[in-house]
Amino acid sequence: MIKINQLKKSYPGFDLNVSMNIKKGLVTGLIGKNGSGKSTIYKSILDLIQIDDGSITILNKDKDDLSIEDKNKIGIVLSDSFYSSYLTIKDLKKILKASYLSFDDSYFTSKVNLYQLPWDKQIRSFSFGMKSKLKIICALSHNAQLLLLDEPTLGLDVIARDEILDLLREFMEKDENHTILISSHISNDLEHLCDYVYMIDDGNILLEEEMDALLSCYGILKVDNKQMKEMDLSYILRKKKEVFGYTLLTNQKQFYLENYPDIVIENNNIDEFIYMMIKGVKV
Repeated sequence: MIKINQLKKSYPGFDLNVSMNIKKGLVTGLIGKNGSGKSTIYKSILDLIQIDDGSITILNKDKDDLSIEDKNKIGIVLSDSFYSSYLTIKDLKKILKASYLSFDDSYFTSKVNLYQLPWDKQIRSFSFGMKSKLKIICALSHNAQLLLLDEPTLGLDVIARDEILDLLREFMEKDENHTILISSHISNDLEHLCDYVYMIDDGNILLEEEMDALLSCYGILKVDNKQMKEMDLSYILRKKKEVFGYTLLTNQKQFYLENYPDIVIENNNIDEFIYMMIKGVKV
């Protein structure tokens, strides 16, 4: 659905250099700390910034060759932008109707009513959660095939996040070709939604992996200095010195479960994984 080949973009003190393949029919997560390059990737895909080198294809076309019909197939939610806050939802509905050839009036209306969003109030009076729901509804209201979501659940409470995730699951279940690229700082969002994940740090892709493998095959080991010296480190990706010894990240948890029954082995989660990949030292 999206192919990024050696995309390069430089700012003072920062260089992005990435390649990615966002596959049709999957939810792909993009994870990394603030300033790692996630938003730069989104802006490059959407042609909001001038890239220095590389190529980006979307829907099997170069991003510069997309037609109006192609662009109608893309739904977008960016963390730092939206329509004018002085509009009402009634105003916004008219704009969407005029902007998108395939705008689904009944879907838009039903979702606005479902989440009890006020039709006649200016968007600037909405709570953060209401604005976030409206962004997602707009992105889903024109029969998009591809969703590009940059931090769509940032700052939301648990209930509001679940409601947005339900909309995304509904979108994926509607058509086997539907595709999502999503970034989020909320690990639970990604763990329960994504099929695949890319991790980026300092402008480079550190790892790409299936989410199931990341959660089942990766693990966190807690070992003392003696255990560290005696164990096989062939499958250790990162290590971090601790008061008690070391914390280790492995991509072969089962190997250590079977061969080192006395060491402490914890299941992996996205937060711990990101922390170890960034703060840990390569073995």
